[in-house]
Amino acid sequence: MKKIVAYLIAIALMDIGLLSATRVGLMPQWWQSLGLVVSCTLMGGVGGAVYCLRGVYLNAAVRKSWDAHWQSWYYIRPVVSHLCGAVSFLFLRAGLLLLEAQPSTQSTDLGFLALAFIAGLNVDKFITKIEDVAQATWGIEKSRTSKGEEK
Repeated sequence: MKKIVAYLIAIALMDIGLLSATRVGLMPQWWQSLGLVVSCTLMGGVGGAVYCLRGVYLNAAVRKSWDAHWQSWYYIRPVVSHLCGAVSFLFLRAGLLLLEAQPSTQSTDLGFLALAFIAGLNVDKFITKIEDVAQATWGIEKSRTSKGEEK
């Protein structure tokens, strides 16, 4: 469990550090040119690390129900959270998800970053929302997982 906690803290600190360096312009030009998508990816990772750290705390300290069978989940979940952060950027930029009822010329990147954090924090609900959008927009059926079916 200690390795998992160290891994999750390292992911969170790395993401926060890279996000900060990106936001203030300290990264190389090729990195800076990807600006908001990189920031959303990193913010999704922060959300995922927070969620996993909370899971460790709840399962190990509060419920006293730590199960070693879940270890791979704690390593993989932050990676999935990074990907969901990046996907949140794509869906917002494409206009498939909206942050405000009225477009604002003064809106900032904070809405993008907030949604990326939420996407990383709650991957399951985010994927369900994306599947809802895909079904409404293109008629794509939801996955069996979203429908509550077993494999």
